[in-house]
Amino acid sequence: MTKAVIIEDEILGVNNLKSLLARNCPEIQVIGVAGSVSEGVNLLNDPECNPDVAFLDINLSDGLVFQLLNQLEEINFEVIFITAYEQFAIKACEYSAIGYVLKPIDAEQLVAAVNRIKPGKLNKITERLQIFNQQLNTPNKFEKIGVSAIDGIYFVYLKDIVRFEGEDNYTHIFLKTGERITASKTIKAYEDMLGGANFFRVHKSHVINLNFMKKFVKGDGGFLVMEDGKQIDVSRRRRPAFIEHMQRLQEEI
Repeated sequence: MTKAVIIEDEILGVNNLKSLLARNCPEIQVIGVAGSVSEGVNLLNDPECNPDVAFLDINLSDGLVFQLLNQLEEINFEVIFITAYEQFAIKACEYSAIGYVLKPIDAEQLVAAVNRIKPGKLNKITERLQIFNQQLNTPNKFEKIGVSAIDGIYFVYLKDIVRFEGEDNYTHIFLKTGERITASKTIKAYEDMLGGANFFRVHKSHVINLNFMKKFVKGDGGFLVMEDGKQIDVSRRRRPAFIEHMQRLQEEI
């Protein structure tokens, strides 16, 4: 069983989450519930509690859940945020590879978030929460992302990413060092996450870092040559938007 606690200030929300977990995630055992920052601190600091995952509502009656996390002696459990649609919070979750579920809770999204939990494995939650807080507090300052990969969690500077290459439900991330990381996210997820951060999707399978373009070869089979030597096709459908984007960048220089 995977032991869980719920920090939520609305009893209806607690009961709804419990019911959804019982029906869809039978491996989850709820061992504790708290309804405020202060109650949550007491629960999670109790050495007998020791959960594998905490479902945390971001807005609590006596403050934000981050006040709770900052008061803990140690964070050695996975985190799944439960939140109404808050654009910056969701973006921060994506950047830090932290799970989240939107209110009203969708069962499929809940199951997907739970399936990412790996009890007993090193989850680097402290570093991920640091990235989360940085992104939440300075949403326009893009520096680093957490990548949930097949063999663990990596922390990567955006400036070091040359390109993304999609393969089914996975994405290969190529770094300027030559290293390749395979992430358990679709390329569409990275396109949405990095829109406006100097990345552009030029093909159904490719998102590139514009800083690593070396040459654009025009013609019916137009393609890019990247600094790592890789030739990337620019699809016919995406070519007009790509060329327009390039022209706009030139005008800004």
